[in-house]
Amino acid sequence: MGRTAELNAAPVQLMRPTLADIPFIMATERVEGYERLVGRSDEGWHCAALSDARFAYFLASQGGEKIGFAILREWASPEQVTHIKRIAVVRPGQGLGKPFLRALVDAVFGQTKAYRLSLGLFPENLRARRAYENVGFQVEGLSRGSAFFNGANRDELVMSILRPEWAQSASETV
Repeated sequence: MGRTAELNAAPVQLMRPTLADIPFIMATERVEGYERLVGRSDEGWHCAALSDARFAYFLASQGGEKIGFAILREWASPEQVTHIKRIAVVRPGQGLGKPFLRALVDAVFGQTKAYRLSLGLFPENLRARRAYENVGFQVEGLSRGSAFFNGANRDELVMSILRPEWAQSASETV
């Protein structure tokens, strides 16, 4: 979906999930094709993380339909550094990710004092990389063997966006 179509779509709304939303989160983590790209957690882990102040969960909806979720680590940390642990949409490849990601980045910088927002992705996940770059994330480098995923250590491409970069892009779209 192009930028014009994205602007004409219903805005993405973010809300904080409850324990009742864990089945949606778990089902989204298990969308076909995500087994190689998106982490999965069991219900117990999600229950514990939802009640842990170091994590912030968000559900995204568009036009009243839930379209995805995100888990952030170190929400509102005193170090002013937040990390997107996991983000997923229910229908990948249909243009839902970029507006969701924009809303999430706006929430981080709008609701916290974070200076840096980072994430890691597998280098072969080119679609996600393009979406992150489109929102303003920049590649920092490769973190070798930093992700223990499906029983193996895998490399992660580290990307980030800083508050001044976000502020600059926000002023350009106004």
